[in-house]
Amino acid sequence: MAKLTKRVVDAAESRRSDYVIWDDELPGFGLRVFTSGKRSYVIQYRQGGRSRRYTIGLHGIWTPELARQEAKVQLGRIARGEDPAEEKQLDHKSMSVKELCTLYQKDLQAGLILGKGGRPKKPSTIISDVGRIQRHIIPLLGTRRVKDLTKADITKAMKDIMAGKTRLVAKTEKLRGKSIVKGGAGTASRTIGLFGGILTYAVEAGLIDANPAHGVRRPKDNVRARRLSEAEYRVLGEMLRAAAENETYSMTVEIIRQIALTGCRRAEMVGLQWDEADTGYSCLRLKDSKEGRSIRPVGLPVVEYLEKRRAEADGDYVFPGRDGDNAFGSFPNHWKKIFAGSSLSDITPHVLRHSFASVANDLGFTEITIAALVGHAKGSVTSNYIHTVDTALIMAADTIAGYIQGLLDGIEFKQTTYALDRDSRKTSLARFLQKAVGNDNPSEVAQPLVA
Repeated sequence: MAKLTKRVVDAAESRRSDYVIWDDELPGFGLRVFTSGKRSYVIQYRQGGRSRRYTIGLHGIWTPELARQEAKVQLGRIARGEDPAEEKQLDHKSMSVKELCTLYQKDLQAGLILGKGGRPKKPSTIISDVGRIQRHIIPLLGTRRVKDLTKADITKAMKDIMAGKTRLVAKTEKLRGKSIVKGGAGTASRTIGLFGGILTYAVEAGLIDANPAHGVRRPKDNVRARRLSEAEYRVLGEMLRAAAENETYSMTVEIIRQIALTGCRRAEMVGLQWDEADTGYSCLRLKDSKEGRSIRPVGLPVVEYLEKRRAEADGDYVFPGRDGDNAFGSFPNHWKKIFAGSSLSDITPHVLRHSFASVANDLGFTEITIAALVGHAKGSVTSNYIHTVDTALIMAADTIAGYIQGLLDGIEFKQTTYALDRDSRKTSLARFLQKAVGNDNPSEVAQPLVA
């Protein structure tokens, strides 16, 4: 028992099962804590010989003070013989999926729906979620009553999305803008996954007792296995050198090279800011990656590039737009034009990321090392207290970036000789590459790095 204050509510931790913290000043008023960590305010009372529970609402939407006031109002109604839980149940029975989605979107926009790591969903994720709700969930299930939904209904909706029944081309708010909705297995899997989350939200809000999406077998999302071969890396290098001759594409070419050398996601590299580029410790300290804060070790080719670019920088962004106040915005269109009609027309920035990881695997690095280099949750270095990066990770980044840069520059590893004059990291990298390519002559060690 405790008075329900903000401090008490914020300190309430989830357990293996739901539990209630009762207020010691207002009998019947309590805080229900779900196993998921979400919390809702409730009142417990007896009516007609039965114990009834009425859910006021989720913490976040309701504060302890407002919930207490609402509890007093409802307890007053109960004293007059009314039954708010029964009224709410009857009201919920008539709630449609569309109405539920409206409630969910309202909380989504308010930052009350949490994503990975218990953080509010990102703006880009919110846009994707709203699109799936508006384009697929509401058209297929919007008129259905939430309480009547069955696993069979959700499975049918999933198959309809897979079959393309929600396919359309819609106008957007942008001038001459359009949204192309294709459907398919991947879209179906992600949409039903989102809908399952919406129904869990309904359970936690006391709207339904169980989630009918549990147990629905979703199609496996497409695994993007495309990677560049060594020959394709050399073709890519030739294409980038040709594109760089056109000043219009020069910055896009530089971004593409850095994505290839780091394995970063497109948005991470395009939006990279100078206060995230820690060349002194050979890493990028990303403030807002897909996994939240993330520290990425980077190789010498990237460090040297950033140091050179920083000397000429003016503004916050490594790759600024025309006005200098925002990130470069022409990358998607330039990418299409550079690769259109080429033998690499099917690749995407994600292919460069996947290829980076594949090269790392080819060179013998472990899965946990590769995960740390590319910022996967299970291997990323995310502590706010870490200021130096493991030397082994830096050496791995040196090796992989150096190898890829060599391929992009068309270097034949067994035939090129370079002087080793930077530091011991270059020496170690050269020795590794000597072993990797099977060259037994120390005077013919390839070093695919900018001297």
